[in-house]
Amino acid sequence: MDGTSSAREKALAAMFPDGVAARAALVALGHSHSWISRRCREGGPWRRPIPGVILLTDATPTRRQLLKVALTHAGPDAMLTGVQAARLYGVRRLPPERRAHTLIPHRSKVATWGFTVVERTIHLPEPVEIDGLPVAPLARALIDAARRMDELASVRAMIHDAVHRGLCTPEELRNELAQASTIGSALPRLVVGALQDGVDSAVEQWLETVLERSGLPRPERNAEFRSLDGQVIGVAEVWWPKACVALQIRHDEVALEPAERPETPALVVDGVIVVRVRPAQLRDEPLVVIQELRAAHHRAQQRPPPKLGGTPAAPAA
Repeated sequence: MDGTSSAREKALAAMFPDGVAARAALVALGHSHSWISRRCREGGPWRRPIPGVILLTDATPTRRQLLKVALTHAGPDAMLTGVQAARLYGVRRLPPERRAHTLIPHRSKVATWGFTVVERTIHLPEPVEIDGLPVAPLARALIDAARRMDELASVRAMIHDAVHRGLCTPEELRNELAQASTIGSALPRLVVGALQDGVDSAVEQWLETVLERSGLPRPERNAEFRSLDGQVIGVAEVWWPKACVALQIRHDEVALEPAERPETPALVVDGVIVVRVRPAQLRDEPLVVIQELRAAHHRAQQRPPPKLGGTPAAPAA
C-alpha cells in the first residue's frame, strides 16, 4: 500500500469509526464509483453487504457493524427497534433473531433488503441513544418485536423480563399498543393485558364477555367435579347443569411464572361435554369460542339425559 492509499485509509477510518459507510458518502468525499467497486470485489479489502452500503473491512462483521449497516441503509432518520433494540436495553429473554428491524418516517422510500427490515411509520418516536446508536424507546421496541413473533411463551418471556427487571412498565406497553398496528398484535395484547390487570381478572373479563354474547342460559361458575367416592376430578370455570356442558380454561398458558403453574389437566367426566379453551381464544377469538359452546349445547340436546360419572359442586372455600 503506497503512502497516498495509507493516508486515505486512515482518513476513512477516522470518519467512519465503525467501518460502515454509505456509498453516497464515499462518493461525496471524492472517491469514484469505480474505485469503490474495485475495493468491494472478491479478494478486495471491502465488502458490500447491502447495495449502497460499504463495509470498510473484509473481516466478518460484528453485531454492531451489522446494526450500523441496517441504519445506514434505512437513512439518517432511522432508528433500531424490535429484538435488536431490546437487546441493547439489556432485555435478556429474547428469541433468536438475525435480522435488524428499523423504523423510518412514513414519507421515506427505503425498502427492506436482506437482513434489514425497514418499517415506515406515521408514529415515529423520539429515539434514545445507546452506545452511539439511535434506538426506539423500549416499550415500542418490545411491541414491534412481539408483533412479529408467533409463540405466546416467547412473547411472554420477553415482556415479563423487561417489566420484572424494571426496564419498562405495563403502562408504557399499554400506551404503545393503543397506537400500534392491529396486525400481529394479538399475542402482545394478551400478555400486556394480563400484566396490566392481573392474569385472573383479565381472563375473567374476557370470559364474561363471551358468556354475555353467547345467548346461552346463565351458567353456574367454578364447578368442582368429584368422583362418587369424593375424589376431586377437576374444575370447570363454567357449568350448565341441565345440558351437562362445561367450559374449562387452560390458565397455565398465561401464568406470570409458567414454571410455577403446571399444565391444566383436561377435565374428563362421563356424560359431560367439555369445551376446553385457551385464554388467547377468549380474548382474540370470542366468536369461535361462542360457536364451540353453542355446538356443544346442540349436541347435548340431541342425546338422552346422561348419567354423570361425577358430582359437580361449588369448590370448597
